[in-house]
Amino acid sequence: MSTAALTVQRVSWVKPKYLLMGLIVAYVLGHNESFLVNANAPVWQHYQPFKWWLLPHGVAGACAFVLAPMQFSDRLRQRYAKLHRVAGRVYVAGAFIAGSLGIYIQVIQHRMGVPLSFTMIAATHGSLWMLTTGIAFALILQRKVQQHRQWMTRSFAVGPGVFLGARVVLGVAGLENRGPAAVETAVWMCLAFSIVLADIVLQWQEQQRSRPAARIAKAVAA
Repeated sequence: MSTAALTVQRVSWVKPKYLLMGLIVAYVLGHNESFLVNANAPVWQHYQPFKWWLLPHGVAGACAFVLAPMQFSDRLRQRYAKLHRVAGRVYVAGAFIAGSLGIYIQVIQHRMGVPLSFTMIAATHGSLWMLTTGIAFALILQRKVQQHRQWMTRSFAVGPGVFLGARVVLGVAGLENRGPAAVETAVWMCLAFSIVLADIVLQWQEQQRSRPAARIAKAVAA
C-alpha cells in the first residue's frame, strides 16, 4: 500500500466525522435557533426578562463551540501553536461564561414558573462543563498534553455536545412536543451519556495509537 493510499484512507475517515457534525449543526440552527433571524418570533417574549443575560451567554457559548474543533487539530497545533493557545484560552473563557450564565438564566426562568428540575439540569450541565474545562486547562499549564486532550474531549462532549445532542434527540424523536417531563428526561439522558461517549472515543483513539509500528511500516512497504 502506498503512502498516497494511506493518506486517502485517512482523509476518507475524517470527512464523515465533519460531515455529521455539519448536518447536526445545520439541523439545530434551522429547527431550534431560527428565531435569531426573526425579530417577530413569539419566543422573544419569553426571553424578554433575561435577554441581556442571554446575549453574553449565547456569544460566549458560540465562541466556545466554534473554537472547540480547533483544539483537536494536530495540524493547527503544530503549525500555529500561538493561535492554538489563544483559541484554547478563549474556549475556556467561553465555557465559564456560558456555563455560569446558563445556570443564572435558568434560575430567572424558575422564578417565572419553570419547574425547579430544569434549574437542576442547568446547574449540573454548567458545572460539569466548567469542571472538565478547568481540569483540562490546569493540565496544560502543567505541560501534561495527553491528559489535557483527554479532558478537552470530555469538555466538548459535556458542553457543545449536550447542547446539540439534546436538541437533535428532542426534535427528531418528537419529544419536544410531549411535555416538560419528556424534555427533562431526554436532556438528563444526553448529559449522562456524554461522558461515557467521550471515554469511548478516547479508548478508541488509544487503541489506534497503540498499533505496532512494524504493522504500519509493513503496510507502507507493501
